[in-house]
Amino acid sequence: MLQSFRDVYCQSADGLKLHAKIIGPDDSTALPVLCLPGLTRTTDDFDDIARAIATDPAKPRKVVAVDYRGRGLSDYDPDPAKYAVPVELGDVLTIAASLGISRAILLGTSRGGLISMALAAAQPQLLAGVILNDIGPSLEMGGLMKIKGYIANPPPRQTWDEAARGLKELFASAFPSLRDAEWMAWARRAFREKAGGGLERTYDLKLSHTLDGFDPATPLPQDWELFDKLAGVPLMLIHGGLSDLLSRQGVQDMVARRPDIDLVTVADQGHAPLLADKPTMDRIVAFCARCDGAKT
Repeated sequence: MLQSFRDVYCQSADGLKLHAKIIGPDDSTALPVLCLPGLTRTTDDFDDIARAIATDPAKPRKVVAVDYRGRGLSDYDPDPAKYAVPVELGDVLTIAASLGISRAILLGTSRGGLISMALAAAQPQLLAGVILNDIGPSLEMGGLMKIKGYIANPPPRQTWDEAARGLKELFASAFPSLRDAEWMAWARRAFREKAGGGLERTYDLKLSHTLDGFDPATPLPQDWELFDKLAGVPLMLIHGGLSDLLSRQGVQDMVARRPDIDLVTVADQGHAPLLADKPTMDRIVAFCARCDGAKT
């Protein structure tokens, strides 16, 4: 029988309701895992990998997936300027503190990986291990512009079939192996039914303003100093072989900086790997076990 998830809520420092989803035993002696989603993503993205980690027969552990403000079941912020990594980092720390988590393995997809690196500078004692899912200190402008394009003015979707079809049109080249049922599952994570009919995104559309400052004519900043804050922390990098945001050169530069990095390439997926295929999940579960052995 599948383990069920539990919803928990707490309040941010500025009074917003924050949501997280938990699976796994509260009394486990293994390190917990904090799952941090991408820019417009939610806790639901981690269901498969969270269940795999939580039910590992050798070492079951608690897994907590976070909705930053403006996503999923967390409150939307009336001030869109607060949709920023430093504020969202604070949301993660608030949720962790409310659950009594002082040390954890971080699994960060895209923006969640940026927050993980920022946490290495702000709260290094929290990090017992970090998994970066298709993100690094050096990114490709083309991939960022694609993200900016599809969140700036997203077309309305009225039915689930329409939503799944729209996602396939956007991302088929990055996820060529997905079947129709998997596109529908993606749609169920990215949309929800709204009052009065039709569907709505599971994030505040004002999140698009976080990318207003990026322009193809201006080179993207590189943040190797933040990446270097992960020195001494067990580190895994999951790279989408078809990613347009994290290039192969970017991966090679990270490996050169951290030769001990545990590199996983998901050959037939782009940005960002879905973390639902068994080989990738098995590697993540094994990495978490190694972090237990490395903890002080």
